[in-house]
Amino acid sequence: MTQPGPGVMPGLEPPTAPGPEGPAGSERPAALRPQLEVFLARHEEELVAFRRDLHMHPELGYNEHRTTARIAERLRLAGLEPRILPKGTGLICDIGPGDGPTIALRADIDALPLQDEKESAPYRSTVPGVAHACGHDVHTTMVLGAGLFLAQQAEAGLLPGRVRLLFQPAEETPGGALDVMAAGGITGVDRAFALHCDPRIEVGELGLRSGPITAACDKVYVKVTGPGGHTARPHLTADLVYALAKIVTELPSALSRRVDPRSSLSLVWGRVSAGSVANAIPDDGVAEGTVRCLDDEAWHRAPEMMKALLQSVAAAYDVEASLEYVRGVPPTVNEAASVQMFRDAAAQVLDEEGVVPTPQSLGGEDFGWYLESIPGALARLGVRTPGSPGEFDLHRGDFDVDERCIPVGIRVLAATALTALWDGARPADPETVEGATLA
Repeated sequence: MTQPGPGVMPGLEPPTAPGPEGPAGSERPAALRPQLEVFLARHEEELVAFRRDLHMHPELGYNEHRTTARIAERLRLAGLEPRILPKGTGLICDIGPGDGPTIALRADIDALPLQDEKESAPYRSTVPGVAHACGHDVHTTMVLGAGLFLAQQAEAGLLPGRVRLLFQPAEETPGGALDVMAAGGITGVDRAFALHCDPRIEVGELGLRSGPITAACDKVYVKVTGPGGHTARPHLTADLVYALAKIVTELPSALSRRVDPRSSLSLVWGRVSAGSVANAIPDDGVAEGTVRCLDDEAWHRAPEMMKALLQSVAAAYDVEASLEYVRGVPPTVNEAASVQMFRDAAAQVLDEEGVVPTPQSLGGEDFGWYLESIPGALARLGVRTPGSPGEFDLHRGDFDVDERCIPVGIRVLAATALTALWDGARPADPETVEGATLA
């Protein structure tokens, strides 16, 4: 990758065009895009219908039984052997020979507890209070489509290794990534890749970034207790509300001073509660919030740092304070070499201006659990209709995508898997390609 120039933040450098040759002078593939176009001409309509079916029948985390069955049915129809995860939802499916490298493509399959507000969409959710408002139905369809294409490549002897499809449950819960890992989902996997819908990016564009791309996200629960008393005599008791206010205001700033500011460690409160009447000092109070962080080391240190700071502030005001720190997900840290594989793959199957820089997000994404164990990368896929007005975001009842993003994502995932398997190059053999089975 090119080094960023003056004033360019690492991870936001402009894309570089791939050279004509890969490692050891091997020629880059010239026939991949035509093969993908033939595949999509035959299967795009089916795959869009598959996405719409999932969108109409969304299921919450660990309840994705119908979704899992639909995915498994289509994979078996292609001659593959999916393996359902032990809890009954989510599945793993291997494609290709066991020798050589193994690359994983991951999709999350769960929906959100939101009402679908797209009243005019014919594929609107039929489940009250549940909707695919984060694009997981699209992620699932793209990994399925890429898997079907790669299965054809394997059948034709054109897959130099194994591709493992990970259809993960309960990303929003979270916890599904840990279930996949416990079931051996990344055992023997060399790299993992995933796409996530981004309504800020237009269809046909792929957002890339090296290093942290999403943040860790944990929940904290603080409970403060004291003897209580009358507001006329705070000196005879512990002024619990004042102490709680000090905890709420001092902890975020003190915590941020204990770590490198580049880690973007932040504590933000979402709920504070104490007392019920104006003239009585209560004997307990609570504060709840989230800790977000882009740096893995700071994330691991955060619970102990927060506990020590909490006890220090509480002691100064003669109250007792307890901390419940609930781990969420680690930061998702993209490996530079894997980002370059995304970039090289995009150069094969997207238009010249298809790769764009993408900013960091303090939202959580449990793909980070995989990347704590193996290298890989998460990329942003544009789902916004070019030229459309207004602002769009995830986790909204009116969220939808321009479905032209589905074939774009399939192209990118298939090309990235092949690029990673060939370590940046794939031999071009026109005679073999022409004889390949493209069912």
